[in-house]
Amino acid sequence: MESQEYIAALKADPKIAAGSPAHLHMHEAAARAQRITHKINNSLLTRGELQALFNELTCGKVGANFGLFPPFYTDYGMNITIGDNVFINSGCCLQDQGGIYIGDGALIGHQVVIATLNHEQDPSRRGDMTASPVHIGKNVWIGAHATILPGVTVGDGAIVAAGAVVTKDVPPKTIVGGVPAKVIKVIQ
Repeated sequence: MESQEYIAALKADPKIAAGSPAHLHMHEAAARAQRITHKINNSLLTRGELQALFNELTCGKVGANFGLFPPFYTDYGMNITIGDNVFINSGCCLQDQGGIYIGDGALIGHQVVIATLNHEQDPSRRGDMTASPVHIGKNVWIGAHATILPGVTVGDGAIVAAGAVVTKDVPPKTIVGGVPAKVIKVIQ
């Protein structure tokens, strides 16, 4: 299974059965992502070299003026799309099988986790997964140690406070915080 076929299959049906061709593809893709992120995380790279490796990781889905402070972790890499002028700080972990879309001007703080997979609740099918994309809007700021869960959309101009666990959509131009995250303030 190729990445384009896998991504198209998940858009049609987000269920991934344990042991299925899609599940096996995830493991093969994880090995690829580990090879590339190892280079990112264990080399002194120029900004251009870092951008080139990130473009390789994402199959060219990175906008202009991308910035990253390693280390960076992902277990797929080919379903991340990044807009222009995005900065990702050190220690972030993006689980992108379901798709992660980061809008122009977004700032992602230290050790942020963005997840796009959930395991089945039924213990007899716990190895099965469901993929749901995460959308981060334009000019969003996600604070350090925040976690964005599968299926969440963070609206344009929003702020996610440090340490927040975002379980549902965040309206544009709002600040959310806490566990689970709740609206704290509307940005004027």
